[in-house]
Amino acid sequence: MSHALRTLSRSALASLADALRSGHIRAPLTRAALAGHVPESQVDTVLAALSVMELDGMALRHIAHVVGILAEERAAGQRMSDRVQFVWSPPDLDRIDARDTAVVVQDLFRQARTSILISTFAMDEQRRSHPLFSELAARMDAEPLLSVRVFANIHHPGSHRRNRSEQIPMSSDPAQLVLDFAQKIRREIWPGRRLPSFYYDPRSLDPDRKRRAVLHAKAVLVDARYALLTSANFTQAAQLRNIEAGVLLDDPRLATRLTQQFDKLVEGGVFLPVPT
Repeated sequence: MSHALRTLSRSALASLADALRSGHIRAPLTRAALAGHVPESQVDTVLAALSVMELDGMALRHIAHVVGILAEERAAGQRMSDRVQFVWSPPDLDRIDARDTAVVVQDLFRQARTSILISTFAMDEQRRSHPLFSELAARMDAEPLLSVRVFANIHHPGSHRRNRSEQIPMSSDPAQLVLDFAQKIRREIWPGRRLPSFYYDPRSLDPDRKRRAVLHAKAVLVDARYALLTSANFTQAAQLRNIEAGVLLDDPRLATRLTQQFDKLVEGGVFLPVPT
């Protein structure tokens, strides 16, 4: 397929295909005939490409069909592009063609109608997470049918501390660590009255360091339609200061598959509920 045709916009391809089908452009092909359908800067190269196709024995109706297919492909590609957005955390966001991570997360929280699934490796403690969750918490308190699940990593006291001021629990008993985390959710992490359903991977608390594993996936899945996949945790540093990258997809099929993957891990006992 000629490069000249592939460089045309979707609207130019559609206009050209319609003109060829309707007979507004007839053989022999001329520059003047194409001028109303193709940008002036591309008329000559497009005319040359169509002329080659005509010399190869293609009738204008067949050429119209080929151009129409290209227009449909371009439209599908544009729809896909519109459904994928680059998400970035500062600094210098104004120099990048991307949406701000914190803004995207809050927008997702606002537009959710039925369900939100959050997966994160780290969350701010000592109430520093309240600004990140306050609007969602208020919605949960006001809308009892809104389902919110949070998949979070519980950090083993022997793992690397996220900051030097963090106190290490005295106990390394997994059951006690889960209870400590449940209390921390109410005291320090979640600002609302109604709590989300929290889940954790018990392997993160395995006493054997060689068997220990962590939940490191960061995602926000909304209404089985939107999927934010990001490197940013639910910390103010990650969402407001760090350099973090991600994509927001308006893709029901992908969002549904990701949600089902978490569901299967819950059903299989890989994730366990936190007794909040």
